[in-house]
Amino acid sequence: MILHKSGKAVFYLFLTAGSLAAAALINGCGPKSNSGYQLTGNVIEDGKHLAQLNCTKCHALVPVDALNKNVWRYHALPSMAGYLGVSHYSTGYYKSEKDTGGLSLADWQAIVAYYEKMAPDTLISPAKPTPLLNDLGGFNVKAPPANKHFVFTTLATIDPNTHKIYTSDQLTSTFNEWDNNFNLKRVDTLPSPVVSVVFDKGATGTKDMLLSCVGETQQIDFANGRIIALDPSKKGKAAQTLVASDLNRPVQTLAEDFNKDGLTDIMVFGQGKLKGGIYLFTQGANHSYTQTNISNHTGAVQAVAGDFNHDGWADFMVLFGRGDEGLWMFLNDHKGGFTAKNLLRFPPVYGSTSFQLVDMDKDGQPDLVYTCGYNYRDSRIMKPYHGLYIFKNMGDWNFKQKWFYPIDGCTKAIAADFDGDGDMDIFTGAYFADLKNNPAEECVYFEQVSPFYFKAHAIPVSKYGRWLTMETGDYNNDGKPDIILGNFSAGFVIQPDLKPFWSKYLPFIVLENNFKK
Repeated sequence: MILHKSGKAVFYLFLTAGSLAAAALINGCGPKSNSGYQLTGNVIEDGKHLAQLNCTKCHALVPVDALNKNVWRYHALPSMAGYLGVSHYSTGYYKSEKDTGGLSLADWQAIVAYYEKMAPDTLISPAKPTPLLNDLGGFNVKAPPANKHFVFTTLATIDPNTHKIYTSDQLTSTFNEWDNNFNLKRVDTLPSPVVSVVFDKGATGTKDMLLSCVGETQQIDFANGRIIALDPSKKGKAAQTLVASDLNRPVQTLAEDFNKDGLTDIMVFGQGKLKGGIYLFTQGANHSYTQTNISNHTGAVQAVAGDFNHDGWADFMVLFGRGDEGLWMFLNDHKGGFTAKNLLRFPPVYGSTSFQLVDMDKDGQPDLVYTCGYNYRDSRIMKPYHGLYIFKNMGDWNFKQKWFYPIDGCTKAIAADFDGDGDMDIFTGAYFADLKNNPAEECVYFEQVSPFYFKAHAIPVSKYGRWLTMETGDYNNDGKPDIILGNFSAGFVIQPDLKPFWSKYLPFIVLENNFKK
């Protein structure tokens, strides 16, 4: 707790909400000096001004109504105190009321009073723009045989070249191959679970798969992640080629010729807790790699490559979901580096989880499909701003929010023309859905009827598993996009007294596209 010099306790528990405190440390922000603001005695005026002044130095301001009063009181504010330089020791040890090196206690107490007065008791969910229909929406459920042990699927994806399914599991760190009849072949055992794969990009001068072995599935700082090239036609360790090691939770790898020398380079996105970054590994003629650190910004959740300024060089965009959350574009400077430009910022309670660039309204401009809903940090309450967003591209990568559908704990969206009618539909997954009251929102198919108008179909698959991963691909080679869902069956529960009702033994299911072309 913090004590005023009068001896009265000010606060509380040392917990965090939405990584508000972590954001400061991630971005190199330590204790700040006293702001010099002259307090007026007006709780709202003083607190609002001081919050804006001090709480935006490392991330976007969190609106006072983004969390309820108790979460601010017992979780967010106590953690923020440390990163604003407010001591957790009695000021009786010091001659001055000021904390050493940080905000004065008077300034801090003004911020506390503002949030206590203005924060709501409860958060109110917004109305949904379209009713939720409970049906399969044109898909059939296909499931492999159940395992004998609990499954913790970290990867479930479909090879676009062979149409085979590949999975990985946290418990065993195995890399598995399945044909379209769900016959299983164990390809190899990896150093740690695989969380992403790049197919057939020539990363080592061959056509090996490029695997991101995450190291730690929990968000901690321990640099044991690796990037491995794997030849699935071979068996045992001879099939593996180490490309990069000692990485903090590599969650994704891009494979592109970033320097235009005819060789495939790789960009690795490390998502530690407080450590991580973006690393370029440039391939040499002998297929060895030279590492360059592109950014120290940790918390990347997803990236895509493309030539965004049409200069003939490969660029990339990346979504950060910790600390200073938002979407950044990195433009290739043609000299081995990149110039970063922020496109959107989100408050650190959003928990950004995925994005996709796709033309939703057929105007020739790629729009932004974005989800937020990671909810296993510290403010583990349902948040009305979690869900699926569409930002319209107004030109030159300037995005304006066009549409929002609230989904508790939304973790991914994939846009594709699932029903074959010529426009883009969207499929969402929500690992942190309201499983006690509304489990149907775990998987929703948004059928686009006209630009930015959708029919929403809740796909009834909650009983089969709890879906941490979701990918699209043509698993049965019929020319139509199917959906594959990976079951991380236990852990990461945020609702008290939740009794699992889903299977813990199915590693994945496929939602087979049954729309008529």
